[in-house]
Amino acid sequence: MVIGRPRPEPDPSHGSGISVGGSNNAPLQNVVGQNISHVHQSASVQGAIDVESVRELLASFRSEVDRNEATLQHVAALRAMTDTVGGQLGSPAPQGSALGGIAQALPALVAGTVVQQGGEALANAISGLLG
Repeated sequence: MVIGRPRPEPDPSHGSGISVGGSNNAPLQNVVGQNISHVHQSASVQGAIDVESVRELLASFRSEVDRNEATLQHVAALRAMTDTVGGQLGSPAPQGSALGGIAQALPALVAGTVVQQGGEALANAISGLLG
C-alpha cells in the first residue's frame, strides 16, 4: 500500500540559483538559499596614495566614529588612532612604524561594526602611503 504520491525526480535542467559567470540576472544565493547582497570589494594600491587622500579618508572616518559612537565598543581606541594618524600626517617626518601599526590594527578593531568599510579604507590608504 502506497500512501501519498512518490517524489518527482529533480529536473536537471533547473539550476541551484548559483552561477559562476554567464548572463544570470537573478539575485545570487548562497548554499542555504539566502540572498547575497551588500558585497564590497577592495583592492590595495600600494604607493599610489598621497597625504591629502589619507587626510580626506581620516576626516570621513572620524565623522563615522562620531556618528556611531554609541554602538562602537572601542571608540576610545579608534579616536586615539585617528588622533595619531592626524598628528603623523601633519608632522614633517611621519613615523612609518606608528602609522604601519595603526594600518595593521585598525581592521581588527572595526571588523563587524558600522564603521568597518571606512576603517578598512583608511587602513588601506595608510598602507598605500607607506608603501
